[in-house]
Amino acid sequence: MLYWDVKKSRHGTQQGENGYVFFVYFSHSNDHIMKKITSLMLVLLAFSLFAFKGYREERVDLHTLVLIKSEGFNNSKVMETLFEMTDVNGPRLTGSTGMRNAEKWAKAKLESWGLANAGIEQWGGFGKGWEINKSYVAMTAPYYQALIAVPKAWTPGTNGPVSGNAIFVKIDSMGDMAKYAGKLRGKVIIMSGMNSEAKLNFNGDAKRLTDSELYKMEFDPHIDEGTTNLSQKPKASPSNTRQSMMSMRAKIDSFLISEGALAVISGGRGNMGTVFTSNGASRAWDAKPVLPEMEMGSEHLGRIIRLLEAGKDVSLELDTRTTFNTTDSTENVVVAEIPGTDPKLKDELVILGGHMDSWHASTGATDNGTGSAVMMEAIRILKAIDVKPRRTIRVVLWSGEEQGLLGSRGYVKNHYGDRLTMTLKPEQAKVSAYYNLDNGAGKIRGIFAQGNDEVAPIFKDWFAPFADLGASTVTLRNTGSTDHIAFDEVGIPGFQFIQDPLEYGTRTHHTNMDSYDRISSNDLQQASIIVASFVYNTAMRDEKLPRKPLPKVNHSATSYLR
Repeated sequence: MLYWDVKKSRHGTQQGENGYVFFVYFSHSNDHIMKKITSLMLVLLAFSLFAFKGYREERVDLHTLVLIKSEGFNNSKVMETLFEMTDVNGPRLTGSTGMRNAEKWAKAKLESWGLANAGIEQWGGFGKGWEINKSYVAMTAPYYQALIAVPKAWTPGTNGPVSGNAIFVKIDSMGDMAKYAGKLRGKVIIMSGMNSEAKLNFNGDAKRLTDSELYKMEFDPHIDEGTTNLSQKPKASPSNTRQSMMSMRAKIDSFLISEGALAVISGGRGNMGTVFTSNGASRAWDAKPVLPEMEMGSEHLGRIIRLLEAGKDVSLELDTRTTFNTTDSTENVVVAEIPGTDPKLKDELVILGGHMDSWHASTGATDNGTGSAVMMEAIRILKAIDVKPRRTIRVVLWSGEEQGLLGSRGYVKNHYGDRLTMTLKPEQAKVSAYYNLDNGAGKIRGIFAQGNDEVAPIFKDWFAPFADLGASTVTLRNTGSTDHIAFDEVGIPGFQFIQDPLEYGTRTHHTNMDSYDRISSNDLQQASIIVASFVYNTAMRDEKLPRKPLPKVNHSATSYLR
């Protein structure tokens, strides 16, 4: 009998090309049959050698990986960093005092860890900054009830306490305005949201990705691209529909002001006291005036609407104060480095980052305090174990992501190239990869390879030591809507990690519930270790990571609005 086997091996003198060992075993049998079988096996062996020729297994420095794991699990600072970023610095809307304070804090923190070239770098103009100084709303009739609501970003305050009767206004077309003419002076306008009627929730808010879901992400080509952890987020409207809605809303705002209304109460998705926040006006210097507006929790908004539809009088009082920051419209990113040590490679870069800006209703813990804290922790780990990377490792913390990837796109344009013209700078060729984290607080389960076929087997090898930590999926699918896109747009390999959703799409993303309390420390430790490993492996390779063909010039490209 003859046995033929192919085994993967890292060691041994019998090792064949590309780390594979071929074994042929014989036992006593008919010589004629054996000669034929042997000839067939030799053909198959030659074919196998040819098939494996294009594959080269990635080297993984297991000694350094042990050090990374030990530092990341036993001496973790990630929760301390997250606490300081969120609870101490507070909300970090781009252009606000909170964001400015967070930038100074992050620079000082990175310097305290011994990182080099820490700094705050300008990326470009933004428009007016905005922040909340006071927020209060209550129903005073038919009885008193404190209400859950948050001012919409870039809307004015009430300039002191105001009160008035509520009126339910439903305007779907220009013709609907006529029926409200002369009826709105001194009134608080109630506008229905997409979810003003709360629903029973028979499903848990938090979830982890199942093995089946991860398998489909990696192997099922029919899954829609662009999946993130926002599994329950409504699909974005087409741009023409969105523009039409924005135009209609601008006309409604002008009508309400002209009619003398006091303020607007509106709602969106969310229940059980969760309010999903957004901007209610433009940050542009020449933005048209709007009324003070607050987004209200669906249960409270639904109660007001039901009372009004039943013919009951409802009185509200509001006292909101907001500040527009107009002294400086230039925004920044925070940077720091571990310098490279290889004379030939030290000018090349491995970049990791996340956006530090948030919305204003809470402290932006899962969007994206966790991503920023993990990236800070990853580079802290590497510095703490005193790695000597061949390439320079740079961490960048972004602003302006929530308004359309503005910080990362501004930074990329300043350093690497213009995505609209594909005019590239020499530094573009020196970046091996950019790694991003911005899908909530869940542990890492894999990575989006962004259609880069050549990089997928490399990532597979790098994930091999983390199978016990639940991370192994490499999908060629693309994902968008966060800062790795800014690098991908100019031909630099940019990647976003796959994370467990937890409560991101259901409870915390852009909401008043996005706080430190919704975080699992174990998940952040796992994520920090994996990011540190990927960054280190990229910094130590002989070659930069493979690149896709350069994108074509996109003359119609526009900023992505969150």
